[in-house]
Amino acid sequence: MTPLALGLFLFAAADGPAPLTAPQDHKRLLDLLGIDKLRPGPSGNPKAPNAANSDESKATPFPTLPDPLVFKDGSKVAAAADWPRRRAEIVEDFDREVYGRVPKETPKVTWSVTSTEKQTVGAVPAVVKKLVGRVDNSAYPAVSVDIQLTLTLPAAAGGPVPVILEFGFAFPGGNGPKGPPGGSGPGWQEQVLAKGWGAAVLSPYSVQADTGGMAGRDGKYQGLTTGIIGLCNKGQPRKPDDWGALRAWAWGASRALDYFETDPAVDARRVGVEGLSRFGKAAAVAMAYDPRFAVGFIGSSGAGGLKLHRRHFGEQVENVAGTGEYHWMAGNYLKYAGPLTAADLPVDAHELVALCAPRPVFISVGSLAVEGTWIDAKGNFLAGVGAGPVYELLGKKGLGTSEFPPQETALVAGEVAFRQHAGGHTTVPNWPAFLAFAERHLR
Repeated sequence: MTPLALGLFLFAAADGPAPLTAPQDHKRLLDLLGIDKLRPGPSGNPKAPNAANSDESKATPFPTLPDPLVFKDGSKVAAAADWPRRRAEIVEDFDREVYGRVPKETPKVTWSVTSTEKQTVGAVPAVVKKLVGRVDNSAYPAVSVDIQLTLTLPAAAGGPVPVILEFGFAFPGGNGPKGPPGGSGPGWQEQVLAKGWGAAVLSPYSVQADTGGMAGRDGKYQGLTTGIIGLCNKGQPRKPDDWGALRAWAWGASRALDYFETDPAVDARRVGVEGLSRFGKAAAVAMAYDPRFAVGFIGSSGAGGLKLHRRHFGEQVENVAGTGEYHWMAGNYLKYAGPLTAADLPVDAHELVALCAPRPVFISVGSLAVEGTWIDAKGNFLAGVGAGPVYELLGKKGLGTSEFPPQETALVAGEVAFRQHAGGHTTVPNWPAFLAFAERHLR
């Protein structure tokens, strides 16, 4: 370990967390891993000289995926009773190499309702609760974490109802998007409430900032030595296998689910989780790691989410490992953009879907013409295909085909669903299809 890496790793200011910038923290991890530099990722600009590949004929230089039904010792998973042991192996690989480990013990979260208001969401009378989950910081008072959550319930609910939890922006600014772009049609919350269900929004940034290290708009430092990760590390920088922001955001969703289990107005056995883009990644991780979530709606999650790493198409591991996104992942993930490649990863995105089995997962992507190729729509679809054998082992149905379907064709017959809508980087056009899918499984 270089003197720089050692000094930054051991440093924590006497009056607060170590104030590293993202480039400093990124370099510190490279030093810890013994890596001089990383390969640069391709550009998302299709006109750039180093544009990301969008030619399907060049997309699969690594045609073989890790088999989710083969143990580390090479033996086959022969029966459903064997799956928990194989699942534990997959979780260990994701923990160590991809998303990082959550500490064995994390601080207690105490939830309080800060306001309750009667509102009308679209045409549906509703009750909106704003909540704050205060994380116990007695072990390191220099870092405080207050999780922001809103819960909107139909006013006419006669008992506990299912809830769809979205990664979004709980407050200020209301409960999230009220409708599709352009203002036409009911928003997702109105659609959910019209079914008699509840709609919740969790602010992931209130759990962990979306950065490796920087000064916030108010001049207050934000980075991986703050938030829940910094609180657990008492202001110290991460070890290479410590959790990143995606795992931290998923941890926050689980704490929201803890609250739902105490609220008599919520049927906590029927809570779904949804997110788009980086929040789609977080929703996939939350669904995979917490078996209490009943259904997942994963929107355009791309690399680090449900896009296969072993696809040379759109965003690549080198992009996620760069200084702008590395904080989502474990430090060990950087190895796969340096001395190793995506083909050396012990797991891939199809196994993240497999960790959700046998629970239903809806994979959503946009049009190649509108959303573009960066998130790799087909790579997300193929992750669903690759999880199929695990669902079938557990007595459920996968996608039922390995052929990429025409746009706006909903594959919803099994527990793994897929639909490519005609819009851009959004889940809005797929909400009706998802809610019909979820209703069938939550019934």
